[in-house]
Amino acid sequence: MSTHARNEAHVIPLHPRPSPPGSGGAAPARQRPAGAPQPPASPDPLWRDLVGHALRRERLAQNRTLKEVAETARISMPYLSELERGRKEASSEVLAAAARALGLDLAGLLSLTQDELARYVRSRVGRGRTSPTARHNGLDLAA
Repeated sequence: MSTHARNEAHVIPLHPRPSPPGSGGAAPARQRPAGAPQPPASPDPLWRDLVGHALRRERLAQNRTLKEVAETARISMPYLSELERGRKEASSEVLAAAARALGLDLAGLLSLTQDELARYVRSRVGRGRTSPTARHNGLDLAA
């Protein structure tokens, strides 16, 4: 008789999604008592999100297509799209190729990425949701 464990992984979501009301999911959140401390802020935006937004913003500013930039960088168009959307974490070689395809070097891409982070911080502070030194959540570059 064999006692092998089943080959299944238990996945714990990083950001659990609340169940819609009336769906029989988790119980509704309890009200926080008056004077209770605020929950901690979520983490800073991810590097891949910032770099992706910087790449996309620069590509669009140059009125270039994904296809053009991907061919120049010698990476696939779907992969470049994933990078721009922050879905993939690119190697330094791929980032350098994408930057060169846009006429930048790595320092230029880093500068654009810094601009994206500053834009994010300004949008959070402008809405009165946090201070410039506080930790931030999600990537909101609508500003």
